[in-house]
Amino acid sequence: MQTPITVYEQPLSERLRFFLRLECLFSQTRHCLRSESQRDSHTCLGNLLEILHVIGRVDIKTEVLKELERIIATLEPLAQAPGVNNDTLDSLLVTLGGFKSHLHNLDGPIAQELRDNEFFKLLLQRSGIPGGLCDFDLPPYRHWLQRDAEARIADLRRWYATLDTLRLSVDLILKLIRESATPTACTAEGGIYQQSLDSATPFQLIRVSLSGDSPYFVEISGGRHRFTVRLLHASTGERAQQAKADIPFQLSCCAL
Repeated sequence: MQTPITVYEQPLSERLRFFLRLECLFSQTRHCLRSESQRDSHTCLGNLLEILHVIGRVDIKTEVLKELERIIATLEPLAQAPGVNNDTLDSLLVTLGGFKSHLHNLDGPIAQELRDNEFFKLLLQRSGIPGGLCDFDLPPYRHWLQRDAEARIADLRRWYATLDTLRLSVDLILKLIRESATPTACTAEGGIYQQSLDSATPFQLIRVSLSGDSPYFVEISGGRHRFTVRLLHASTGERAQQAKADIPFQLSCCAL
């Protein structure tokens, strides 16, 4: 049986930071959509509200459009490069262009229809309060939770679908960025590793891979010019201590 791998990631821009947060929330939402229980419906709706809070902090449509345009401009010249599968490249460019056109043609901000929904307005007002979604405070929400599972899941899927273009765009952007680098073997001497980055290369994401059964976890700090990887002993009670041994790991510096 293959040993599982744990990957630690550090975004090198606020744009990537938002995209990674959205990816995490979309994944959690999809998982909860598979369940018919009231608790998972509650969790699923809570994730949708968190997504709305995240995309409300920035002009997410503009950020995604800029990243799609940047990636398209990077990939288009590859059509003339030797060894490139032009059918695969053309298909990818068509997909990216489709997401770009859909977002350009979108009337207003992403998910505005959810923000205009009176039910969602009520929940958004309460979701910023710790414990604010306790249903005793929200009779309409309590009534919704008591509906049969089929009706609840139909509502959740319909609301989730309003975010499809955003979700698919973010998923593809992150996939392409992650696949832009081949992992290399490195060693954290005394539990620490440092590396400078070429400022002329648009690095966007640092990825460190460790065996899933490793007793260490990874902290990555730094920015576009230099970063540091620290490996620390995992502990749920005491303060984590930096490893003293030389520890091998896999490193990817992703730039697209």
